[in-house]
Amino acid sequence: MVLKEKSGNLFYFMKKQWPFYLIGFFTMSISIFLDMQAPGVIQRIIDEVIVKRDTGPLLGLVLTLLGIGVGRAVFQYMKEFSLDYAGTRVGKGLRLLLFEHIQGLDISYFDKTNTGELMARVKDDIDKIWGVTGFIGMFAVECVIHTISVLYCMFRISPVLTIIPLVIMPLVAITALKMEHNLGKIYEDISEQNALLNTIAQENLAGVRTVRAFARENYEIQKFQEENQNYYALNMRQARAIAKYQPNISFFTKIILIAVVICGGLLVMNNTITIGSLGAFTEYATNIIWPMECIGWITNDIASAYASYKKIQIIMGEESEIQNPNQETKVKLQQKTDLETGAEIEFDHVGLELDGKRILSEIQFHVHPGQTLGIMGMTGSGKSTIIHLLERFYDVTDGTIRIDGIDIREMDLKMLRQKIALVMQEVFLFSDTIKENIRIGKRTTMSEEVISQAAWMAGAGNFIEKLSNGYETVVGERGVGLSGGQKQRISIARALSKKAPILVLDDSTSALDMETEASIQKRLKELRGMTKIVIAHRISSVRHADEILILENGRIVERGNHEQLMAKRGFYYHTYCIQYDKETAEAAITNMEKEVNIYGSK
Repeated sequence: MVLKEKSGNLFYFMKKQWPFYLIGFFTMSISIFLDMQAPGVIQRIIDEVIVKRDTGPLLGLVLTLLGIGVGRAVFQYMKEFSLDYAGTRVGKGLRLLLFEHIQGLDISYFDKTNTGELMARVKDDIDKIWGVTGFIGMFAVECVIHTISVLYCMFRISPVLTIIPLVIMPLVAITALKMEHNLGKIYEDISEQNALLNTIAQENLAGVRTVRAFARENYEIQKFQEENQNYYALNMRQARAIAKYQPNISFFTKIILIAVVICGGLLVMNNTITIGSLGAFTEYATNIIWPMECIGWITNDIASAYASYKKIQIIMGEESEIQNPNQETKVKLQQKTDLETGAEIEFDHVGLELDGKRILSEIQFHVHPGQTLGIMGMTGSGKSTIIHLLERFYDVTDGTIRIDGIDIREMDLKMLRQKIALVMQEVFLFSDTIKENIRIGKRTTMSEEVISQAAWMAGAGNFIEKLSNGYETVVGERGVGLSGGQKQRISIARALSKKAPILVLDDSTSALDMETEASIQKRLKELRGMTKIVIAHRISSVRHADEILILENGRIVERGNHEQLMAKRGFYYHTYCIQYDKETAEAAITNMEKEVNIYGSK
């Protein structure tokens, strides 16, 4: 069944657990049946033993009560285990489906959605649905069956006394429905506020070093306190709603017992029923009270779970605009994947517009297999966006991107991204061993030798092997415990170990010292069988590229190799002067002109 079919109906997961629901329903029915027998035994003890002063049947009746208690305990255990197991399985399946769906959504969805909100949906909201599809849901069913059974037994003893609960129960139901109506909107607001609170906590804890560095502890505490106060206020609204209606429910249930004792006593005095029958009826009246008292919190939990389910359905209703092509094109791509010379990349008049804003316009370049393309420009000029388009995080608005002559929109997404090894501008390391962080690209097939080679090529092998546990050293969340340069080198090693035909370096050496960067650049230059795209602010990172693009406001304003761009005395030349000095730049141009004249005369 496809994802959409699963997401449209919670019963898909519940149907898969039908054997456990069946066991739970069966054992629950037996437990209720046994429960209905106990007041009858009590009636016989009163009428046959106490009233008639005959102790003969007492032992048998006591053993019967004991057997009913033991049997009920056994079947209640089986009921709770099977239903909890079923609910757990439903929650597990729905949580996995939701997480898979989120993983498949466009990057643009994450641009506009808070991480804390998604965490609340995946954890808290699924937990509420888990409870309702497990014990709580079946407990509601048990309350209904139990109540009907009790009313039937009451009617058999005294139809007149049965009128008492039949009159009061609708009042309880009306009160419970009013409470659920008032709580429904509150639960939605609580769910939203919980997501916001999670977001603030997650952002603060992830950026705790920044908070400390700027002495923002008091500000962050105040911001959290404001949202925490809102969360408190919503929960107090919930508490007031429950306090308004729950005592009424308890009051009505107590009225049943009082009315049964008074009216039943009159019937006994008129010899309409026996005192044993009154005892049994009172026991049944006690048994009908707890389902009515539970109506409140059952409706609370169901209302809360329904609000959570609606939130989840909103996410499940999101569809990715980045779709895989048909099977025919996937086969075509597979035939062209194994290249030893690197991949060919072509941007043909590419443009991108997001949320009505033009990001890129008329981007055009052609990188032949094994060549290196450098991209420079001011911050926000669109450099990283080019890589996002190549990885198909977004689809182009205009033009076409081709790899090995194939439009990437016709490529299988997994195959496309397997062809590209990306070192991102913002390094992200998982809370795992260094070895696992490096081989994440091919974690099931990558050998220890490949990991080591990639680490040394990225300049990381030396410091890794000096660590107490070497490659088995566990780094903290987001690489906490490592310097910025060390994290960048591990990130580069991760990309190199993938051995993809395209290597993309997005400002990947910004945290490295000049000597380490030069060493890594030298090794990267020696790489064969790999097409490289290097995004950088440093001239040293791109000067040996076959072609260098200069971006400004999403457009290419300069292009050429190092010598050509220096001769143009534009952005590239001025950047060179800033990073080195003007005299060095002029001397470099003079030397290049001399070389041109020498080779030209020859």
